[in-house]
Amino acid sequence: MGISNTWFRFKQFTIEQARCAMKVTTDACIQGAWTPVQAGVSRVLDIGTGTGLLALMLAQRDPGITIDAIELDHEAAEQASENIAASPWSERINILEGDVCKFPFSHKYDLIITNPPFFNNSLLSGNAQKDVARHTLTLSYDDLLQVMDDNLTKDGYASILLPYPEYQEWSQIAGGKGWNEHGRLHVRHRQGAAVKRVVGLFSRDSVAINEQELVIQDGHGKYTPAFSQLLSPYYLDLLPH
Repeated sequence: MGISNTWFRFKQFTIEQARCAMKVTTDACIQGAWTPVQAGVSRVLDIGTGTGLLALMLAQRDPGITIDAIELDHEAAEQASENIAASPWSERINILEGDVCKFPFSHKYDLIITNPPFFNNSLLSGNAQKDVARHTLTLSYDDLLQVMDDNLTKDGYASILLPYPEYQEWSQIAGGKGWNEHGRLHVRHRQGAAVKRVVGLFSRDSVAINEQELVIQDGHGKYTPAFSQLLSPYYLDLLPH
């Protein structure tokens, strides 16, 4: 579920997105609102920040964290920088432009969050900027797992958002490389619909999986109480039930 406007206004910040291939989506907003910021988290890395959405959502939630948000595409990195600069948390968010696989990070992170390119086998659109943003052309799952291994602290964890079929593939690859899933949110866009997106939490620790489900709209096309509760700190004119 995408937001096609050239801008999207939240309660405490505004996202300008005309120059970004990937626009604000409801699914990404769910990831930003649901991903836990555990006690002890101080440094966060947002991989493929795009508009800067996830970095801004996390900064709003926790005043004690600093965030490095990296973006490969020049136009998106510039737009993210502008969005961050216009926000109340510009001093705690740093936009980095470059390839996350080659970037010389100066420290490790307690939390990595990413809504990565996820289409492995689907047809390309012909739009180079959008294809890089949407397809695993520049960041494969193996690459992303290596970035996690290189840049997470010993007790750090990662949050990843993927479509359901791709998430199954990712989980298998991650498990084979020694990563353990300890949290999972199934997202259904409507009551009775199939699971379309999954947000997963992965770490090196082996713990029981906390599995949850979120339905965005009820049978009448209205936001469910659970969705309203989750997104009410961000969405305008949305009050928790």
